[in-house]
Amino acid sequence: MIGASKSVAPAHGPHALALGVEHIPATVYGSSAQASRAVAHEIAALINLKAARGEKTVLGLATGSTPTGVYDELIRLHEEEGLSFKNVVTFNLDEYWPMDPENLQSYRRFMREHLFDHVDILPQNAHVPDGTVPLEKVAEFCQEYERKIRDAGGLDYQILGIGRTGHVGFNEPGSPRDSRTRLITLDRVTRMDAASDFFGEWNVPRKAITMGVETILSARTVVLLAFGEHKAGVIRRAVEGEISSTVAASYLQQHPSARIVLDTAAASELTRFKTPWLLGSLEMFGQKWDAKTTRTAATWLAMTVKKPLLKLTDEDYNEHGLQELLSHRGSAYDINIEVFKALQNTITGWPGGKPAQPVRHIPNPTHYNPWISQPIETPGPAPIDDNGAGSAVFPKRVVVFSPHPDDDVISMGGTFIRLCEQGHDVHVAYQTSGNIAVWDDTAVRHADFVAEFSRAFNLGPERADAIEQHVINFIRKKQPGEVDSTELQQIKGLIRRTEARAGARYSGVRPENIHFLDMPFYETGRVRKKPLGEADIKIIMDLLEKVQPHQVYAAGDLSDPHGTHRVCLAAIIESIRRLKDREWMKQCDVWLYRGAWQEWGVHEIEMAVPLSPDEVLRKRIAIFKHESQKDKALFPGPNDPREFWQRAEDRNRHTAELYDKLGLAEYEAIEGYVRWRDDGMHA
Repeated sequence: MIGASKSVAPAHGPHALALGVEHIPATVYGSSAQASRAVAHEIAALINLKAARGEKTVLGLATGSTPTGVYDELIRLHEEEGLSFKNVVTFNLDEYWPMDPENLQSYRRFMREHLFDHVDILPQNAHVPDGTVPLEKVAEFCQEYERKIRDAGGLDYQILGIGRTGHVGFNEPGSPRDSRTRLITLDRVTRMDAASDFFGEWNVPRKAITMGVETILSARTVVLLAFGEHKAGVIRRAVEGEISSTVAASYLQQHPSARIVLDTAAASELTRFKTPWLLGSLEMFGQKWDAKTTRTAATWLAMTVKKPLLKLTDEDYNEHGLQELLSHRGSAYDINIEVFKALQNTITGWPGGKPAQPVRHIPNPTHYNPWISQPIETPGPAPIDDNGAGSAVFPKRVVVFSPHPDDDVISMGGTFIRLCEQGHDVHVAYQTSGNIAVWDDTAVRHADFVAEFSRAFNLGPERADAIEQHVINFIRKKQPGEVDSTELQQIKGLIRRTEARAGARYSGVRPENIHFLDMPFYETGRVRKKPLGEADIKIIMDLLEKVQPHQVYAAGDLSDPHGTHRVCLAAIIESIRRLKDREWMKQCDVWLYRGAWQEWGVHEIEMAVPLSPDEVLRKRIAIFKHESQKDKALFPGPNDPREFWQRAEDRNRHTAELYDKLGLAEYEAIEGYVRWRDDGMHA
């Protein structure tokens, strides 16, 4: 992994005060990379220990994006530190049925690509359920799979992920405690979550072969990994809820050596992280009542009792476990004023800073001609921002990084437009092509347009006709989940590129400030991407060196189910760390936005940009420029039928409503941002 330390970072382990509510020991790391390395080193230690005894290590393995960091580190340990897998026997949890082992979505192929082909494990020791077994022989195969596990001596160490329904393996809601390896019908939520891998829910197999709950619990050690905010809710149910067949992961509460390994995002709903004051003194958790925890507690209390901040009383604090806060920070009145002012100070209509004299704005984007208009800098005395603090530069050079070609306008479209209007030198950098997220028929329509255009203007129509016919023929024969041809990928990439350019121009960005980075990790033609590499980092660094921005905006939406946001953010952070000694970088603020999948909590927001009804409408129009994603996106994400513009508006309005309920000004919508700090928490 780029920029990853080989050492294992310290973690928040199980806490005595939380034992009453946490029924499975949970260890929390600052990032998924740190957590993955810790688990990999634990597995490596077990392999070496048993090898020294002349014994085999029997591992239960999982697939999906969650364990890939573990496999990456195991490969590194094999290549650089001599870790051998010759004494290792593996059994995978599950496989789709029916499924050819050479298919892109096959878990056997996944394991080859992510582990088996890179280490010295003996092929006969790597077991994955067979998705080609005829239906009449599936039961016999499952019994044989169980026998092989027993004959190997049982599972020493089982790795698990967790689905949004709480399933482990493919043990869907309703799976009994005593279930063994079997054929199971997949829950619709599980199939929706897998839709992106199969290029559509309709292509996802309806059945799978999976180890049963009893099979998993027979392992001597079970470690469940979960990363990202989208796993936080189900983790809380599994760890703190009752044992139930509706959340199969909750059965781990009955295992004497089961553990949960999380990053901070996945742990965010656990009581000791969300509301630790309900368990005891903050000092016992290594925390203190500083401005951040005070703000978190006060906003939580206001929402809980449904009162504005300034109406909270000493009794409200005392009756909701916050007596310690009162003793450390003063009366309710003092706390309320402090938190109210802190929230009030997050609100700004000038995200790039406010000048001392009015700025001559560029025209309204609805009338802006980007080919001839230029922002005009305003001379005058030293600028100030909304809060009166000195601002080093106005106007500023700004880089907005957008993982996909539409994240800029979806997640921060109002701020994006405002930065341009207020005269800043705004650059937008689209990190990936987004070419896999275009419907086939949309590509055919555009190929048809090019052919017709070429014939109309006599621009080599034969070649255009040939490309159109190739696209039509390829799509006609295309198998579910098959990678697009090079020509089809190029057409889809061009569709996304022209849409992004239209959205950026509408927002007010000059044409020369629109950058398409096409980071290599993404360009596989598949949902599953390559690891982040040096070429990706260099592209980001080169752009930053060229622009030397005063502000950087990046997607902090770590709940992105496809993982692209996480990789794109990691590339930006690694680039910033490498450039940290540059003078311009020392003066650069990095802001993280969200919106496509979820929003920052009010207690987290450090800059809140309010939007008027007119600005909300203009943001919507900017999103509509992405026509291929309109009406129905190819990869809309799990369990949310709304279009992206609807999700963004609802989240922005909800944030504004929360500010209003807390007693602050009432706005139509608010876009929220958190300042990135080099503490490893968002890496």
